[in-house]
Amino acid sequence: MRKSGPPRGLISYIVLELLEEKPRYGYEILKEITAISGGHWEPSYGSVYPILYKFEEEGYAERIEREDEPDRKYFALTDEGREHLAEKRREVGGKARDFADVILGFYHMYVAFATDDRFEVAPDADDWRFDDEYSGWIAEQVIRHHERDFGEFERIPDTPEEFHARQGDGDAPSEEGDRDDEETDGGHAEEAAADGGSDV
Repeated sequence: MRKSGPPRGLISYIVLELLEEKPRYGYEILKEITAISGGHWEPSYGSVYPILYKFEEEGYAERIEREDEPDRKYFALTDEGREHLAEKRREVGGKARDFADVILGFYHMYVAFATDDRFEVAPDADDWRFDDEYSGWIAEQVIRHHERDFGEFERIPDTPEEFHARQGDGDAPSEEGDRDDEETDGGHAEEAAADGGSDV
């Protein structure tokens, strides 16, 4: 169970990968991250630009001039930046469980708003609701993306404890712990939404 928001260093890692692909400017990076997320997430200016400036200070990126766009601040990755990117790839590669915790935590909160009598969330005028129909749509989108990228989806019959045990995870949750997670993840969801400025 995570005690905070999205994995630290996520935005800086994505910025490095995008700069490794080609030189970019800040707003372009923001839009590319939004596209990668399927339009569901756009980091703030206050999270991306400080990363670019910090990379410049540390020698991981350098500004380049473009005659056709003299007013834009383009950044390109340096050799030191490529070495740093190799380290970040290893670091982020070890955060798969953190990502899963964020995804599952928010989904548990979505379902709780729809089914837990302690919450009385009024529907908004945009027609989105916390209910079984929209929950099913979310699940459908996850399955469609899974099948697009990994092949046919097959149900996994394991309980959470069995799945973690099969993966050799020593921190496998208990059934009681899973219920506790569902009840307490709301605070972490709020922290996740507010955790935009400490990514460097």
